[in-house]
Amino acid sequence: MAVDAVLLAAAVDVHENERVLDLGTGVGAVGLCLATRVERCTVVGIELQQVLAALAVRNAALNGLGDRIRTVVHDIARALPEDIGPFDHVATNPPYLAAAVADPSPNPIKALATVESSADLGRWLGVATGALGPEGTLTLIHRSDRLEEIIAHLERLGWRDITIKPLAPAARVLLRARRAAALARRDLPPLVLHRPDGGYTAEAEAILRGGQPLAF
Repeated sequence: MAVDAVLLAAAVDVHENERVLDLGTGVGAVGLCLATRVERCTVVGIELQQVLAALAVRNAALNGLGDRIRTVVHDIARALPEDIGPFDHVATNPPYLAAAVADPSPNPIKALATVESSADLGRWLGVATGALGPEGTLTLIHRSDRLEEIIAHLERLGWRDITIKPLAPAARVLLRARRAAALARRDLPPLVLHRPDGGYTAEAEAILRGGQPLAF
């Protein structure tokens, strides 16, 4: 969905003066939404592809947010730079397709953004959780058919307080996780994105066009 980044940003429960890591920032849409919605929060975006990172920097500058959004070119197959963490929140939309089952786009930029490459899903979640402070939260959007795989990885990492928000009728889920000793899973009612006529519902419009946070 083209609106994934907006929905992800709306689901992050960020407050003023908090720091957010946008892991896999692309052209920076998540950071732009967060920094616009919440004054004085700061965002660090990590992006593998230099061409996308350059666009993220330019987008932040054009929107007057260059002082609160920083973009770092980095491959998360390697440890994150020591000088950027820890964070209050991590927001991420990892590549949706495992390399073994993907039919990559002929566009190499799109293929690298949508298919796991140097970092698979387990590695991606390990980096995300490792960047957070003790009370931090991880928020991600992903394909609903990989939900149980995501939860298994998070349980292994000690992130067992999990809240799930389906997105209907899209085959996507939003998930928020915190550190916890025992599994506590909450499955919330879905956010319905479209009316029967194909337009957005009033709830979706409030998020996508009105900049409202997503109740989670």
